[in-house]
Amino acid sequence: MEQDKIGKFIQSLRKEKNLTQQELADIIGVTDRAISKWENGRGLPDYSLLRSLSDALEISINELLNGEIIKKEEKEKRFEDTIINTIRYSKKKLKNTKVIFGVILSLIVIILTTLITLFTIDITRMRNNKPVFFSTWGFKYAPPINIEDVNLENVIKDYLSYNNGKTKTFIALKTYLITKKNNSYDVYTWVLEKSYYKDNNEIIENSSSSIPYKFEIEKIDNEFIVKSYIMPRDGSYYNKDMKKIFPSSVLKEIDNIHTDGTIERLDLEIKEQVELYFHEY
Repeated sequence: MEQDKIGKFIQSLRKEKNLTQQELADIIGVTDRAISKWENGRGLPDYSLLRSLSDALEISINELLNGEIIKKEEKEKRFEDTIINTIRYSKKKLKNTKVIFGVILSLIVIILTTLITLFTIDITRMRNNKPVFFSTWGFKYAPPINIEDVNLENVIKDYLSYNNGKTKTFIALKTYLITKKNNSYDVYTWVLEKSYYKDNNEIIENSSSSIPYKFEIEKIDNEFIVKSYIMPRDGSYYNKDMKKIFPSSVLKEIDNIHTDGTIERLDLEIKEQVELYFHEY
């Protein structure tokens, strides 16, 4: 069916009867926007409205759907054409409906698949005593504290810290991975180090560094000792050294160090240490 032709036909008949769009809309029980939509060829009246619309315009439904007045001798042929066109139009609308339904169904499947995947990732992480990535499910999980890991971190902090009576160094670190072989540990971390001193009751930052480290720590007689450490060189050597020092899984996490909030958390931890230390002294 030709929507433009039918729309112009409705408009011409309405004007012949000196009806406004609102007046015609009131007669058949629709809004004036619906009349405007039909007359502009942007849609067709619902089948339930064809009788009332054709009666209001004093034409037959056959003429309405053909978009013109039909001569008596052509009525039978035009009636058959109208039936055929109506069937075609209905099939087209049904096809469009099926396409829309298929798209919606596909989106639902994709969303459900994504949620199930994310949920599975978090369940797997919890089973391996790792924190969850997503809080979509309404729960949070943090792995139980490993005392040995805490001791290793404290040993690193003690090793890097110094206090010369005036300047005090404060350490905050994020541990990415700890591997153990016999009594030896490889600890892969990111270390934020800042030093401060106090002058006339003012706390002044003296120096700072933010560097990834690999520490080798040995346990001797139940005591942890830092045997060695390595960190990447600056400049053109940095990327090459990083690949040599750190496993790929750690590198992926380190790549997000400046966007995942780690630096901000480490900086906050140091500020708390500084406030506590200088408050006591």
